[in-house]
Amino acid sequence: MSQSHPLKAALWMVGAIVAFSAMAVAGRAVSIQLNTFELMTYRSLVGVVIVVLAATLRGKLHDIHARRMPLHLLRNIFHFAGQNLWFWALTVIPLAQVFALEFTSPLWVTLIAPFLLHERLTRSRALAAALGFVGILIVARPDMAHLNPGVVAAATAAIGFAGSAVFTKLLTRTEPVISIMFWMTVLQAIFGVVCAFMWQGHLTLPSATTAPWLVVIGCSGLLAHFCLTTALSMAPASIVMPFDFARLPVIAVVGMLLYNEQLDVFVFIGAAIIFAANFYNIRVETGPSRMARARG
Repeated sequence: MSQSHPLKAALWMVGAIVAFSAMAVAGRAVSIQLNTFELMTYRSLVGVVIVVLAATLRGKLHDIHARRMPLHLLRNIFHFAGQNLWFWALTVIPLAQVFALEFTSPLWVTLIAPFLLHERLTRSRALAAALGFVGILIVARPDMAHLNPGVVAAATAAIGFAGSAVFTKLLTRTEPVISIMFWMTVLQAIFGVVCAFMWQGHLTLPSATTAPWLVVIGCSGLLAHFCLTTALSMAPASIVMPFDFARLPVIAVVGMLLYNEQLDVFVFIGAAIIFAANFYNIRVETGPSRMARARG
């Protein structure tokens, strides 16, 4: 069994947080001209170029293969659905609310992981997930009597991301990261083209205004998933995904500075609870008793 490195995984998640935040800003910038299917197509095409170039420069082209294509397909169906809903939600509700609702994803991962990944649902992981959920409710303060499509889309996207995370973890057990990234970009480019033509019968070409933002989306999206995939290869999914909660205060500040979105004390109260939950979980996972059990 491979050794778990929760702290190293946490460092990779810092990179994922920065990249996901940049992708959210760029996604809003192109939404006035491109729909989400077109956005996903161009983002993925940029990603294909980057992945192939990186694999060539590092001499890793031989690591790209199609041994587990059904699992790659499942992973990318979940991710494509979740990502489209996420990009659309960005355009209709505040950034902090999108991220807060997206962060129900670790709760789904925690529930799914014991069945598909055979990871134990320990008391510390369950408590971290529960505390994280409390933090999300404080930040989002959802009004069940006045749900809007953007809220539903963001919440549903979380299920897609959870499925993607679980299947990514399964892939990291046997597949190189570069192969996972290659098939993610290729399959999602194909999905994007097919859906765009089914939706409107054509693919809108990028303009001089949107093209640079699409490059940002492609690069940041790829970097985010490289960091996330690497983190998942170093620690259990039920540890890695809750750490992603740190994106919330970051994007709340971005929304306030760039879009004049309201930022109140509840965002920081909820974020503090989320940070506390993750800190507790990592301390338990890396504590002396845990390490002794791992060595035993």
